[in-house]
This record gives sequence, structure tokens and C-alpha cells, in this order.
Amino acid sequence: MPWCDTCDVYLAPNSVEAEGSCPTCQEPVDHGDRVTETERPIPWHFWIVVAALVAYLGWRLIEGVGWLAQRI
Repeated sequence: MPWCDTCDVYLAPNSVEAEGSCPTCQEPVDHGDRVTETERPIPWHFWIVVAALVAYLGWRLIEGVGWLAQRI
């Protein structure tokens, strides 16, 4: 959370100026140890869910093609 040492106050992230300064005193703001969305690694269990989904949809595609071949 952004912190202004001069004003001794926490600031909302959207209230900080574009150049990273306090809207009241125009001093630089300390953002602390922020981790942006691009720096976060993708969790390993997400890839397990993706692999299971691909396997399931692949199997359903094979069953659908087989069903369609029986109807024609």
C-alpha cells in the first residue's frame, strides 16, 4: 500500500499521481513490497486443471465423432 512519509498517511493506489508522487505534498511515495500481477508465478495446480480439461475435452471430441459416425 502506498505510504507518504511527509504526510504520514496511507494512500489509495488510485490516488497516487502518475509519476508516483503524493497528491497533497507532491513528494515521492513509498510503494512498499508490491508484487505486480506479471511477477506472480502461475500455480502448479492450475496446470493440472488445464491438463485434465484438455484430456476431458479430447475424450468428449472422440466420443462425439464416434457418435456422429454411427448416425451417418
